[in-house]
Amino acid sequence: MNVVIIGASGYSGAELASLVANHPNLTLTGCYVSEGSLDKNKLLSDLYPEHLGLLDYPLLPLSASAFDDIQNDADYVCLCTDHKVSVDLAPQFLAMGKKVFDLSGGYRLASNDDYVTYYGFEHQHPELLNEAAYGLAEWNSDAIANAKLIAVAGCYPTAALNALKPLKKAGLLSSESIIINAVSGVTGAGRKASVGTHFCEVSLAPYGLFNHRHGPEIEQHLGHKVLFTPHLGNFPRGILETIYVQLKPGVTKENVASAYQVLANEPLIRLLGNKIPSIKGVAKQPFVDIGWQQQGTQLIVMSAIDNLLKGAAGQALQCINISMNLEHTTGLKGAF
Repeated sequence: MNVVIIGASGYSGAELASLVANHPNLTLTGCYVSEGSLDKNKLLSDLYPEHLGLLDYPLLPLSASAFDDIQNDADYVCLCTDHKVSVDLAPQFLAMGKKVFDLSGGYRLASNDDYVTYYGFEHQHPELLNEAAYGLAEWNSDAIANAKLIAVAGCYPTAALNALKPLKKAGLLSSESIIINAVSGVTGAGRKASVGTHFCEVSLAPYGLFNHRHGPEIEQHLGHKVLFTPHLGNFPRGILETIYVQLKPGVTKENVASAYQVLANEPLIRLLGNKIPSIKGVAKQPFVDIGWQQQGTQLIVMSAIDNLLKGAAGQALQCINISMNLEHTTGLKGAF
């Protein structure tokens, strides 16, 4: 399959470009940026010299002629763009008959009201919200395989949902809200410069209290109330979440361990039991590491991912693999 990437100059776009370029069943046929981008016509490897020789692709402006080229040459279109840009672009590529993998939040939530509240804009294509398959690979593979539009799951939700859905599925959760404390590396804020994400200015600090857009995404796809608080950490990449769960009375450690067996055969999930996962353990890796410890009806679940891989580009490639009926790990395990 031929793949083009829109927004290839960003961290997730470049990560995905390297995965596609290394994939045995995919061909990277175009890397695009907006017509106003300062990066247009540069080589992607000039921006990311660690990929010299692999990503010597020009960053082409997304002009009218570019749409013609995509119409003629692409099978899959990956959107690594701003949420609102993805909302505008996805219908155009769907109309061409392309399968679209959107790494933004443009199609993850259920209604226009959610977008007004959490994203700050009116969704211009609400009719597509029900058609988009949620790209949480381990839990939604049939829908991903059959849909034309895949809304790749957010980074924080990927870590949280894989940690919590086994407990929900097994009926072990009490009705109380789940508390999620999450910390992400600076690459999660994107490549565009700002003082708030300048590495010398970053200190471990919470943000988006009560209104971060990943909170409703987690609630929607878990079916349970959560209190989600993200933090920005002074490290480049990775996410670690510490999740506080109240279990139903009588739930044993054996019940919890048994619930997680639903993920035991998933090749990109590593169940650590009572061991504590770390960012070091997942940085530049495509895995979700999940650990847990229990005391009575209180359960602490810990989940770690690389925000650019399992939290973005790696999961997008996993969704592409599912669409092609390939092993989930094709082009992922051992890629780094």
